[in-house]
Amino acid sequence: MNDPTPGDDRFGLRTYLTPEEAKEFHKIFMGSFLGFTGIAVLAHIALWAYKPWL
Repeated sequence: MNDPTPGDDRFGLRTYLTPEEAKEFHKIFMGSFLGFTGIAVLAHIALWAYKPWL
């Protein structure tokens, strides 16, 4: 594997992503993270309503 050429528009030494690919990955990652966090919050609220632990 060769490092990208200096004229290439890819970020970092080991990323090998173009700015458009990085933005797309970030969008998918953040959507997944927020979805998982939302489900976890709803599960905690439901469990708290069923059986408070404090």
